[in-house]
Amino acid sequence: MIYKLILTGFLAMIPLFSSGQSFAYKTLLQTVYDKNFPLIQPNDLKANLQQFELLDIREKNEFEVSHIKGAKLIEYSTFSLEKISTIPKDKPIVVYCSIGARSQEIGKKLIDAGYTNVFNLYGGIFHWVNEGLPVYNKNLKTNKIHGYNKKWGIWLTKGDKVYN
Repeated sequence: MIYKLILTGFLAMIPLFSSGQSFAYKTLLQTVYDKNFPLIQPNDLKANLQQFELLDIREKNEFEVSHIKGAKLIEYSTFSLEKISTIPKDKPIVVYCSIGARSQEIGKKLIDAGYTNVFNLYGGIFHWVNEGLPVYNKNLKTNKIHGYNKKWGIWLTKGDKVYN
């Protein structure tokens, strides 16, 4: 009987580990994200990329290693609404950073400023890369991805990590 319970428990956990994203990473993201802030999954963004204004909230050194094609650099440390003043307030916007914490903060500022269609990229660029989606450096595809720091870089399971 005890073996049957253990086996049932183990089998129930398989979906948690088989989605390409670890249970630990999903748990981390649940602690970072506000429940009511809109998220977009990497594959949904990829399928509809042309519809969105894509804002990379990471710092310049991170962006220069690689970014999602078409993204505009809007650094977290120097963010101002003037940097996005040409974007219509009803334009669909996706913000992203390494995992989504910094981008969610900027996304909230956008909503407070009257932007009505703002989404945070679920799992950030780390999850994007882990899903096998492409990143670019100066319009050339690359495998390099800035790992933010060694502590956060553990969440990158694909790509060549760079720290600078």
